[in-house]
Amino acid sequence: MTAPVAFHEVLFPAPVAFGASGGPERRTDIVPLASGFESRNQRWADSRRRYDAGTGLRSLDDLAELVAFFEARRGRLIGFRFRDGLDDRSCLPSALPGPLDQAIGTGTGAQPVFALAKTYGTGEAAWVRSIAKPVAGSVRVAVGGIERTEGLHFSVDPATGRVTFAPGAIPPEGAAVTAGFRFHVPVRFDTDALDIDVAGFLAGQAPSVPLVEIRP
Repeated sequence: MTAPVAFHEVLFPAPVAFGASGGPERRTDIVPLASGFESRNQRWADSRRRYDAGTGLRSLDDLAELVAFFEARRGRLIGFRFRDGLDDRSCLPSALPGPLDQAIGTGTGAQPVFALAKTYGTGEAAWVRSIAKPVAGSVRVAVGGIERTEGLHFSVDPATGRVTFAPGAIPPEGAAVTAGFRFHVPVRFDTDALDIDVAGFLAGQAPSVPLVEIRP
């Protein structure tokens, strides 16, 4: 039996997510050469986040909430939102998002839609990450350095991360379009079975609850 949709716009339980561990993963092939040097090849153009939510479990109530959430997502079948406590905004963790945080495009005078993105690093080494799950109401946008108003000048689809400008507010040619925002990571369970030993949990042994990012 399959579920009617592949993604639920719901947030993984916040208390459990707060204590989860994990971060970005990349895939690189390394081949040692006879000369003593090595050849390295990047298999993935983009990184992928992995987390273990088991480290965030603190009580039996947390376990019960996790089981209910797992069942409602049908195990690995249906994706959901996850808050990464280290990387959940367009700026540093200690700051508040501002409309000039991230470049998301340049106006053409005719293009109404821009995709949210976050850039890591600078120069030629910079990597641009697509942001598909912004937090509703958190997105701030500027055109040419001047902040625009959501609902008046633009709208945001929180399910896709697309910013759409109103007909009379389309960015003019050459104007820098920037944005600041908070966001969640689209993930799914990376297991179809939760192996929970309640006695072991009460003794301090957290079960493994693997989550993996769903690439947009």
